Amino acid sequence: MTEERRSIFTRLVWAAGALSLVLVLGLWWTTQQTVRTTLEEAARTEVDIDIAGLVDIYASNGRDELAKRISDRIALTPIEGNMPHYLLADDQGQRIAGDLGGWPALDPAVSESGIIPIGESSEGFARAVQLDRDLRLVVARSTSQNAPLLRRIGLVFLIGGAVLIALVVMLGRIAALRLQRRIERINAAFRDPEEGQDSLLVKTGSGDEIDELTAHSGAALARVRNLMEAYRDTSDQLAHEIRTPLTHLDNRLVKALREQPDAPVAEKLVEARGEIRRLVQTLESLLDIASSKARKGDKAGLKEFDLSAMVNRICDLYSGSAEETGHQLEWRVEDGVTLQGEEEQISRIVTNLLDNALKYVPAGGRIDVALIKGPQLTVSDNGPGIPEKDRARIFDRFYRGSEGQGEAPGSGLGLALAQAIAERHGLELTLMPSAEGTCFRLGPA
Repeated sequence: MTEERRSIFTRLVWAAGALSLVLVLGLWWTTQQTVRTTLEEAARTEVDIDIAGLVDIYASNGRDELAKRISDRIALTPIEGNMPHYLLADDQGQRIAGDLGGWPALDPAVSESGIIPIGESSEGFARAVQLDRDLRLVVARSTSQNAPLLRRIGLVFLIGGAVLIALVVMLGRIAALRLQRRIERINAAFRDPEEGQDSLLVKTGSGDEIDELTAHSGAALARVRNLMEAYRDTSDQLAHEIRTPLTHLDNRLVKALREQPDAPVAEKLVEARGEIRRLVQTLESLLDIASSKARKGDKAGLKEFDLSAMVNRICDLYSGSAEETGHQLEWRVEDGVTLQGEEEQISRIVTNLLDNALKYVPAGGRIDVALIKGPQLTVSDNGPGIPEKDRARIFDRFYRGSEGQGEAPGSGLGLALAQAIAERHGLELTLMPSAEGTCFRLGPA
């Protein structure tokens, strides 16, 4: 697999974990607010009920009985619920009974309620009422006891949320790994169709969408293989059907030459034999171009080989030809450069570029070959170069340019074939800008 960090399944697992965290935090906040509101409403209700009872006591038995009852209530500690607090005071706020230290900032005339401080470190909900012209009452319920409950709720959500998120991530990871393995089968089959195609035709899942995709992929690869086999069979048959009569014709010309015809006739027969050889070479080049383009991006059959050794070997071989034609051939090859591909096909690119250089560079010219890691191969010369109007079409089939057609024989397929082979290997053959001559670069696309 390419890096797991880039896997869509891993991203989905992390997204599910993040979503679970957001949901747990949202549920915790909602629960906290709900519990807090509920407790405050309970305190408000308790205060209102307590005030109603005390007002009734005052109305029935007077101020002294009310003060006695408040003292009794303060003396009792409730088993559950919030601690009650009271303050019975005169119109000036002077305490008559109760445990609150002073009159809070609440207006008894309008029965105002709100949160007030109780003691030094707690607070509570309170309501103030005017019992008589010179008598007022505050009843409060402490809400500080709510904090431990809210903390316990938070702790429960922390532990439960952590367990939930861990389970979501773990189960998601397990499911993602299963999906990843199933998708990897499809990717592996496309990377190596010859080996992996048959495995896609075997049902291994439960008939879901991925199984359907697997089956379709296997069927598609099978169709591609059948088409390629049909193409190869047709190409071989076509080549055989054309090459055979041409070979028979060439043999007849050889027999005619053995009969020692007149010089003009013999010359025409030799030219005819040359045309036959060029026609066969053109046919083979066209088939090679078609085959390379049909296998573009197909990694089947590609093996790692020593590109440095191959380029050194070819340059050493061509150095003798260059010396005979009066050319200066120099090469600089970095050691240890390798390439995943077909060595014989890549060698055709190098020989094609060198053939063109020797063909078009005048005697005495220089040809330079350089190979560095990447890999990046450059073949340059100081010849006449390629006219600007021809540069865009030099890789077209049968195009030889406006100059040089009569100077050197050829079908105009060499560079087209070289480019097709490069694309088959995921490489790019480019005509580079140069101050003089011609410079071709072969490197990663």
